Amino acid sequence: MRCFAAVNIVLFHFSNPDWFGPFAPIVNAGYASVSYFILLSGFVLAYNHGPRARAGQLSKVRFWKSRFTRIYPIYFLSLLLSIPVLGMEYAHRTHFMFWTGLVLTPLLLQGWIPSIATFMNTPAWTMSAEAFFYFLFPWMAKWKQPERIPPYLLKMAGVWALGMIPGTLYMVFNPDGIAHPDRWSYGPWLQALKCTPLPHLASFVFGVMLASLDQMIERASRLRFVLGVFGFSAIFGLLWLGPAIPYALVHDGLLMPLFGCVVLGLAGENPLASLLSFRPLVFVGEASYCLYLLHFNLWNMIHQSHILNKLGLAAYDPWISYVLLIALALVALHYVEKPARKQLRALIGA
Repeated sequence: MRCFAAVNIVLFHFSNPDWFGPFAPIVNAGYASVSYFILLSGFVLAYNHGPRARAGQLSKVRFWKSRFTRIYPIYFLSLLLSIPVLGMEYAHRTHFMFWTGLVLTPLLLQGWIPSIATFMNTPAWTMSAEAFFYFLFPWMAKWKQPERIPPYLLKMAGVWALGMIPGTLYMVFNPDGIAHPDRWSYGPWLQALKCTPLPHLASFVFGVMLASLDQMIERASRLRFVLGVFGFSAIFGLLWLGPAIPYALVHDGLLMPLFGCVVLGLAGENPLASLLSFRPLVFVGEASYCLYLLHFNLWNMIHQSHILNKLGLAAYDPWISYVLLIALALVALHYVEKPARKQLRALIGA
């Protein structure tokens, strides 16, 4: 799923959704893949660290160091690759906001100011959110393991409802005065809804809670297969409705329970999980973070260098560019992220 979600974000940014026929609504709503990644992040962290945290064996500092070594090498590479766009940033922003972005972006703090959330590298705003969620996680991980499913589902429903509040408030008050917001719309309040950490916190919390629910369902339970198929089908059905579903809701909160169904389904032992365990998909999925964070940088490099024209391959674009993005993400994973993570962990004792 990480493979499909990351590729879908690339297609969302650099394709025409109409090229994909019946899957056009999925590509057109590629922004929803970011919400999936945020929820999945909470789930995976709680799955891996929850038991130790509840036993009082999770060191906050060591956890934070470990997360830093996981995300910062590729993040730093994305900053280096983004240096050529600084001239454009300087030309299009006030001097104060330019220097603010230049200071806050390396510190993973740019996402807290909507107007500079996408400074230098558009997708990097999510790392401000993730850094905030990582900071909070050691306390979340200590939450008591539930004993019964029904009351726990009510609590999760409450988190979902909280996650719907930002989008609902935007719809009700329409602070930007946009008649029908969509993926092309821009307004300061819409930017805050899309690219600042707090509106996405509920998705991360939902993922953390989902890990406890996961422990209460047998791996081979048929229920997991049913949940997975339902989740995929319902997501496709909602996205197929397109403009009939308010953009402000789809951007994060609305799909939260359906993403949860997908995760529970794929965390089981069933044909759906086996299908998405296909090794090439998993192999590319391992580079999903690199692909997500670097795809803007790499796309610009490929096209500004005119390398495809020089090699006589421009006729195969953009498809060959997609292949190159995946290949370069795999290179970054194995020759930058993994070695740098190993060295950093040894250096700071993570």
